[in-house]
Amino acid sequence: MNTKLEQRQKIRYRIRKKIAGTAAKPRLAIFRSNSDIYAQLIDDDKGFTLAAASSRDKDISAQKITKVEKSKLVGQAIARKAKDLGITAIVFDRGGNLYHGRVQSVAEGAREGGLQF
Repeated sequence: MNTKLEQRQKIRYRIRKKIAGTAAKPRLAIFRSNSDIYAQLIDDDKGFTLAAASSRDKDISAQKITKVEKSKLVGQAIARKAKDLGITAIVFDRGGNLYHGRVQSVAEGAREGGLQF
């Protein structure tokens, strides 16, 4: 019997087989814990993180809003950092989570920030 974590890990591997980030089009990887959400822009060719944002950043964590609203701010923050690096197109990696709730909110925030995926 597979646990919930093992099932999610299998889904994560299945996703990672199909998508990979490059320097021109990095992978936006999402990690969701119970309390926070983290986003990274990753160049898989070099195995290098280009930019990162999370709900633990001072400007985001100081606000008293819901986790879904914080997730949208994380998406906008990662989009700003990507624009500073000259990146407009990305590949979205939901990290084995359903495209729903906080994960969807990060994606919408990134799209509003000007990223295309």
